[in-house]
Amino acid sequence: MSINRVTISGNLTRDPVLRVTQSGTQALNLGVAVNDRRRDASGQWSDYPNFVDCVMFGTRAASVSQFLHKGMKVAIDGKLSYSSWEKDGQKRSKLEVTINDIEFISPRGSQGYSQAPQTPPQQQMVPQAPPQQQMAPQAPPQAPQPPAQDYQPAPNQPADEYYTNDLPL
Repeated sequence: MSINRVTISGNLTRDPVLRVTQSGTQALNLGVAVNDRRRDASGQWSDYPNFVDCVMFGTRAASVSQFLHKGMKVAIDGKLSYSSWEKDGQKRSKLEVTINDIEFISPRGSQGYSQAPQTPPQQQMVPQAPPQQQMAPQAPPQAPQPPAQDYQPAPNQPADEYYTNDLPL
């Protein structure tokens, strides 16, 4: 038995490209830069980037593509896929990650995060609500007031028993 599982986190190196395969499946191609931290010849810690090509298939690819852009930090879980082809008489091959799950790590509102999906105006079908009338500002709600009477244990029960007996545990 073999295990084919990859988990990486890094920054997108380019804006993702959404395409449709010949069979009609949507495919989202993206690149991720994953830093490897190690000591250089002088003994100082340095970051060495690894560039990983990734692809996501299916209907999720289209919806996820609306939120991704270059520089965004993501975490990806998937599997390695090998492909080979011939172009101009030369054999070529590629090893890429087929994405099963993706998480957006960049905090909302930061430079690496898109606030909302950008949909073209012809696809936007949001009905316009009539303007609402402005109401006078109301006072904030008051904190609940304690009951007028304090609870007292029965005269023949000690106070400790009163509090432990009424809890349903």
